[in-house]
Amino acid sequence: MAKKNIWVINQFAGTDKSGWGERHYFLSKHWIKMGYDITIISGSYNHVFNNLPDAPNQYNIEDVNSTRFCWIKVPKYKGQSVKRFWSFFIFMIKVLFVPIKKVGKPDVIIISSMPIFPVFTAYLLKKAHKAKTLIFEIRDIWPLTLIYLGDVSPKSLAVRLLGWFEKFGYKKADYIVSLLPNAKNHFEKVANAGHKFVYIPNGLDHSVLSVEPLDEEMEKQFPENKFIIGYTGTIGLANALEYFVEAAGLLKDDSRFHFIVIGDGYLKNDLIKSSEGFDNITFFNKIRKNQVLSAVKKFDVCFVGRNDSPLFEHGVSANKYFDYMLAGKPILDSNNHIKDPVELSGCGIIVKPESAEAIANGVKKLYESGDQSLKEMGRKGRRYVEEHHNLKYLAEKYASLFEEEEG
Repeated sequence: MAKKNIWVINQFAGTDKSGWGERHYFLSKHWIKMGYDITIISGSYNHVFNNLPDAPNQYNIEDVNSTRFCWIKVPKYKGQSVKRFWSFFIFMIKVLFVPIKKVGKPDVIIISSMPIFPVFTAYLLKKAHKAKTLIFEIRDIWPLTLIYLGDVSPKSLAVRLLGWFEKFGYKKADYIVSLLPNAKNHFEKVANAGHKFVYIPNGLDHSVLSVEPLDEEMEKQFPENKFIIGYTGTIGLANALEYFVEAAGLLKDDSRFHFIVIGDGYLKNDLIKSSEGFDNITFFNKIRKNQVLSAVKKFDVCFVGRNDSPLFEHGVSANKYFDYMLAGKPILDSNNHIKDPVELSGCGIIVKPESAEAIANGVKKLYESGDQSLKEMGRKGRRYVEEHHNLKYLAEKYASLFEEEEG
């Protein structure tokens, strides 16, 4: 019996060397072991990759440890540039002409958003190649993210355009896989598609995890004999780091504490400027994925922040939770009790969002709770992530959709 060919269309999909977007690459390792043939169709450029693929041609086929990648040539752009959306449209069109002779016809098509536009192309491809199943994967809910975090009017052209593609995708997909545990009601509200919802969050796999030490120069800059509160990840609007930096300011005269931010993003320079005069906060550039665990192990407490927004009522699924929890570190979580891994596991404390004072008080509370309490929180987090976010289990759950009849 011929192997089923699974196409994953995700313009931001990467390898373990890309520094971003590894979800489908790691899932593919398990799918291949199950007997599936995997093609991941991604873009030649995106602003979040540390390492860009070698993609001189319009369609570039590369074998990455038995996972086939097809890198589609797309225009370069800056993170907040309008050209980013032009890149999305170019990718959407070019996906139609992926060389079938080199990658094979799909039996199952997974289209992962954001960007959301290729869901239209994926539907056309399903019909053209008589694929059995179309799976629409929602990592973030658009256009709600634009409305709530970007403060864009629901009546704007951009929101209405994104909304059309969103509704189209929900209606045409056989399944809607989401990384957000509470997204079902949204799918029902938009397109009467709640019955298509399948929850498959992010996960991790110890078998493919290799830990690299930090660069020597960076290692030297970590302060000694301080209670370190750290953050690793993207520095953008959704991470609410302005309140984290403000909390550092509130504690700048308390010599016990030091704050660390590791990562890049369009708001980083603003945060650095706002912390001028603070000697209790250090900013580092983005590090390699395999170095994250080495950095997190140097923290006493890890920080996760969210805005006070209805957007997060649908839940969250950020990889930084798993990095923190795998390291066995307690988490200071600034949000509105959104049933995230911290709340579900008991691996930290939750303080109200958008409040530097609440974050500062949370830091002092964790410090005063003592080493044993912090270690127990860390153990709870590690146990939870190993049980509920095991990538092998998640890959098997996903693969069950490849075999079911159309929804």
